[in-house]
Amino acid sequence: MSAPFEERSGVVPCGTPWGRWYQTLEEVFIEVQVPPGTRAQDVRCGLQSRHVALAVGGRDVLKGKLFDSTIADEGTWTLESEYAADPWVQDQMQRKLTLERFQKENPGFDFSGAEISGNYTKGGPDFSNLEK
Repeated sequence: MSAPFEERSGVVPCGTPWGRWYQTLEEVFIEVQVPPGTRAQDVRCGLQSRHVALAVGGRDVLKGKLFDSTIADEGTWTLESEYAADPWVQDQMQRKLTLERFQKENPGFDFSGAEISGNYTKGGPDFSNLEK
């Protein structure tokens, strides 16, 4: 049996007591579970070149030195409800699902390093009307 697409593409989630994190070669994603009713003003996020810190409701959740340097200005923090994901997150997820579908439909090809662009909504472009 082949490894799940997420593992082949370099994304392996790491569960923690406070949530989970995962990374690609270029990005790190940190997802923290917050109590229901948490508002943006209840969350304090800090990203510096070599340090990261996160506090929710005045309690430190995550704080420490990073393995390597980051570009702090490129960090993005969002607070999302479990019912409505950020449009950018939905976009990235749809791209990932489309690549996974391509992998399943074409098992002889490796899409783990591929990037998708263009019309990928609803599972990718519709080529059914093209001449064969």
